[in-house]
Amino acid sequence: MRFALTCRGIGGYLRRSVGTESKGSAPPGFGVPGMTTEAPRARILTVEDEAAMRSALTAVLGAEGYEVRAEADGSAIAAVAGDFRPDLAILDVQLPVGPDGYDIARRLRETSDLPVIFLTCGGGYGARRAGFEAGGDDYLVKPFPMEELLWRVGALLRRCARLSSAVREIGDLTLDEGARRALRAGEVLELTETEHRLLSVLAGQSGQVLSKDKLLAEVWGYGEYDPNLVEVHVSSLRKKLEAHGPRLIHTVTGAGYVVRA
Repeated sequence: MRFALTCRGIGGYLRRSVGTESKGSAPPGFGVPGMTTEAPRARILTVEDEAAMRSALTAVLGAEGYEVRAEADGSAIAAVAGDFRPDLAILDVQLPVGPDGYDIARRLRETSDLPVIFLTCGGGYGARRAGFEAGGDDYLVKPFPMEELLWRVGALLRRCARLSSAVREIGDLTLDEGARRALRAGEVLELTETEHRLLSVLAGQSGQVLSKDKLLAEVWGYGEYDPNLVEVHVSSLRKKLEAHGPRLIHTVTGAGYVVRA
C-alpha cells in the first residue's frame, strides 16, 4: 500500500488521526509528548494528496495550537492563499493533480516571502537542490517522525518572525519577545541573538525537560550540530541569569534542560 510505504514514520500518530479531513484542530489531548500546546495560532497551509497523511498533518499541527488549512492539490492555490493568509506552507512535492509542490512554492513566492517546507519521497541531491531553488526553506523525506516536523515548523516560524509577540514571566524573569529583551529582577540582560532564542525556547516550555537534540532543532534549525554547542550556550546564558538571582535553567542528567523558577 502506497501510504504505508511513504508515511510509516509517523506510526502511532496516524493510528489516532486518520479520519475526518477537517480544516480545524485536533481532538483535545492529541499533543506530541514534550511539545508545548501553548504556541500562538500561526496559520499553516498544507498541500498533500494522500488523504491519511493530510488528516495526520491537520491533527498533529492542530494539536500544537496551529490553525491548519489542508488541500489535496494546488489547482486553486492563489485563491486559497489569499483567503487563508498562511504564515507557513508544507507542500508535498509529487502531486498527481495540478501543479507540483515546486510550482506551488514559486506561485506563493510571487506575492509573499512565505516560508516553505517540502515533503517528498525522494531525498537525492538533485531533488533537494530543486526544492531550494524553487524557494523552499526546509526539506523532509518520507518517512519522517512527526515530532521532527513540529521542531522544524517551530524553528522556521521563529526565524521568519511569524509567531506572535508575547511577554512571558517566570519568577523574576521577564522575556519580551516583541522587543527582543530579557530582564531578571528588573535588570536588563545583555544576551546574544542565539542566547535570546535559547532562553525563549526554554521559557516557552517552562517545566518541560528539553533534550539537546530538541534544542538544536528549535534554536539552530536542525540537529546536525555537535550537542556540545548547546552546553556552551546554556553555560553562558546561566552566568548572565545567575548574576541577578538563583538558578533558573536546571540540568536533568541524561535528559536535557528545564526552566523552573
